Amino acid sequence: MANDIVIAQTTSDDEEQAKALARGAVESKLAAGVHIDAPITAFYWWKGKVEAAQEWRISYMTTTDRLPALEAWLHEKHPYDVPQWVTLPVTGGSEAYLSWVVEETSQH
Repeated sequence: MANDIVIAQTTSDDEEQAKALARGAVESKLAAGVHIDAPITAFYWWKGKVEAAQEWRISYMTTTDRLPALEAWLHEKHPYDVPQWVTLPVTGGSEAYLSWVVEETSQH
């Protein structure tokens, strides 16, 4: 079952926006749960120069089945031109937790 679970991540430079992106995904059953990390400092290239920003990392716990819908939803809701979007495979974990992720993201 672990191979069916992924953690998808994005960032936001606004804490309230991060909370909205987290809550909306859970309410839509696109993610079973979402973590928002404390503010981090990001350095990145943008339009030919190095930028620095304070951001909140948003981590979605979801299934590979729900991932395409979550990605489409995020790109529709996210204000960035090019939001970070990376996925990390879950290679193990508590069977009870992984089952919960599957159950909470299933479309009933």
